Amino acid sequence: MSVQFDLRGVGMSYGASHVLSGLDLHFGEPQMLALPGPNGAGKSTLLGILAGLRTHHEGACLMNGKPCAQWRRADFARQVAFVPQSLKLEFPFTAEQVVLMGRTPFGGGLFEGPHDWEAVNRAMELTDTLQFRSRDFRSLSGGERQRVVLASAIAQQPQAMLLDEPTTFLDLRHQVAIYTLLRELARTGLLVIAATHDLNLAASYSDRVVALKQGRVVADAPPCEALSSARIREVFGVAAEWLRRSDGKDWISYGA
Repeated sequence: MSVQFDLRGVGMSYGASHVLSGLDLHFGEPQMLALPGPNGAGKSTLLGILAGLRTHHEGACLMNGKPCAQWRRADFARQVAFVPQSLKLEFPFTAEQVVLMGRTPFGGGLFEGPHDWEAVNRAMELTDTLQFRSRDFRSLSGGERQRVVLASAIAQQPQAMLLDEPTTFLDLRHQVAIYTLLRELARTGLLVIAATHDLNLAASYSDRVVALKQGRVVADAPPCEALSSARIREVFGVAAEWLRRSDGKDWISYGA
């Protein structure tokens, strides 16, 4: 069963500060969706609401017709995975054990079964983390930890994946590899929503872009339209233009 999110008049405030205002959005069909915007635009807050982690909001956020906050957490987690921008663990779990935590929503006994280990091994292979599966998670670099957390989400085998800046700590090779993987996951039937500051990654790998500014949606369209030169100047205050490379691919160049 595919995951459908519906946001109806969703707003969120922290004290007197309005972070989100009047969002009406539908996320349904499997696709790769980028969520760009300046710092403070409300991207992380929106992901938290979709993940059912921020419940004191205005309006309604529904997953498959039911308010996200009303789902049993295990039932919700069998369908939706959330990858935070960073994860801190105080205990000496190995990378493999962290990935295995992604199987928690499916736990029915004291021990993991063959299907659990198959999901873990596949997820670690896809994220290039097998080589440090036995290392203490705390000893890994920021980029390595981020890939392990992503592997845990993939091992969860969800129908929707919500990611907050998934490539923040990654080197260029792994940035490209992770976005290629996310796009392939979307092609196989997942709804993938990723908050990002990298407009070229958003433009190159996404099917749809929902751009935020000051807590409001300012664009909801395919990348070339949502990230037009005029829109980038409006949202980010930066001059930009689309250029075409010799291989026919477009990219965004930033100017003064």
